[in-house]
Amino acid sequence: MGLFGKTWRAARAAMRRDDGNATIEFVFLFPAIITVVLMAVEIGFLQTRSVLLDRAVDLAMREIRLGTLTPMNVTGLKQAICNRSILIPDCLNSLTIELRPISTTTWGPLTGATQCVDRSQNITPVLQFTPGVKNELMLVRVCSVYEPFFPTSALAGKLQHDASGSYALVSMSAFVNEP
Repeated sequence: MGLFGKTWRAARAAMRRDDGNATIEFVFLFPAIITVVLMAVEIGFLQTRSVLLDRAVDLAMREIRLGTLTPMNVTGLKQAICNRSILIPDCLNSLTIELRPISTTTWGPLTGATQCVDRSQNITPVLQFTPGVKNELMLVRVCSVYEPFFPTSALAGKLQHDASGSYALVSMSAFVNEP
């Protein structure tokens, strides 16, 4: 039996060994598990931010209905929302608010896409802000812009982004101006 026979037996024995199987499974499964974990964290933050924005808008609308919001303008409403929302970074500069009356005869909704802050161009859109009159149905639309928590995760890649890589969350509410 020569050198070739010994090498052949050693190679066959090495192929039958199973002490590297866990490493191969780890290499295949680790990226999938990390992807799922990162997506879960990203969706958790997205959902938490959405709920907190909705709550802040609802509490601010309550102040408007009760007549305790002063001053009743865009800045006052932004400040009321930002005081109640803890997960909006740079809140005053990342919110846009649209407040318009709704006709009770036609029930026409707000038209057009929601306008949000565009951080890539540093532009804040000018939107209609009409406080309305007594007994008028008002609809408010608030848009807040966020950076993804894990920008390279699979979920963050599927979100609709603006040019700066931020995604928008929109909250809507309605109320009637009390006399």
